[in-house]
Amino acid sequence: MKLTRTVDRTIRYLLLGSALLSVFIVVLIAIFTLIEALPAFREIGLVDFLLNPVWHPLPDDPANSEFGILGMIYASIIVTAGAIILGVPLGIGCAVFLAEIAPEAIHKLVRPAVELLAGIPSVVYGLVGMVWLVPLIRDLFQVPDNQGFGFLASSIVLAVMILPTIINIAEDAIRAVPESYREGALALGSTHWQTIVNVIFPAARSGIVAAVILGIGRALGETMAMVMVIGNSTEFPVPLTANPLTIFLARGRTLTGNVVMGLNYAAGVHRSALFATGVVLFLMIMLVNGMARVIVKRWSYKG
Repeated sequence: MKLTRTVDRTIRYLLLGSALLSVFIVVLIAIFTLIEALPAFREIGLVDFLLNPVWHPLPDDPANSEFGILGMIYASIIVTAGAIILGVPLGIGCAVFLAEIAPEAIHKLVRPAVELLAGIPSVVYGLVGMVWLVPLIRDLFQVPDNQGFGFLASSIVLAVMILPTIINIAEDAIRAVPESYREGALALGSTHWQTIVNVIFPAARSGIVAAVILGIGRALGETMAMVMVIGNSTEFPVPLTANPLTIFLARGRTLTGNVVMGLNYAAGVHRSALFATGVVLFLMIMLVNGMARVIVKRWSYKG
């Protein structure tokens, strides 16, 4: 008995140590990034850094360099919004199909395919986007200055990449709804679809919302595939024509892409500005995760 208590206590302390180590690593990364970013915040200014649409580093003339990330924040929001618009309906629909409709044989076929999507390296998504999707968009939309690279290609690629996150979490949330809820609705005369819409969705809504918001966090943090298909223009994105929807055909650069594209040769304030970009991205993802916790808690089904 004494040995059992000792083992339980040891395991508890090991698990606590693992949790504290995870927190420590996150805090250490945040502190390191912030320390590296402080020179940029001091020399550029926080307001100018966030609201200036011009990013124009000049290694040979640092005094005339400009470091503004407003265009990259805007590009990150557009790409993420496009990915959510395309990916969320497909992801939730697939989750409902797998959890409520699909026969066992179909489920065993589709679920591994969804999990396989999560294991494909992002560079492969980027290659497929460059070779197949970019030329297709260029040919389909005959708009001046449309080269195929841009927000539309990035949103489509990103929508596919976030599908495993949304599908897996949403399906688990739907499956977690007690079977008695389904049986009660069907006993009252509801059809299967009415049961899904009026009973299962409300009961699983906190998990579904969590899936969507975690998908947003996944989209904000993606780098390599975005660099390959977005065009990497540092100019502030504007619609290509008078039609505002052509903004999705414009090229841009996301926050993550900005760090990757410049870190290899950056020095001085430029290097510090890239770390400051990372701080902004870190805060945006923390905000998304915080929203997820609040919404999931508030929207928990009360029965």
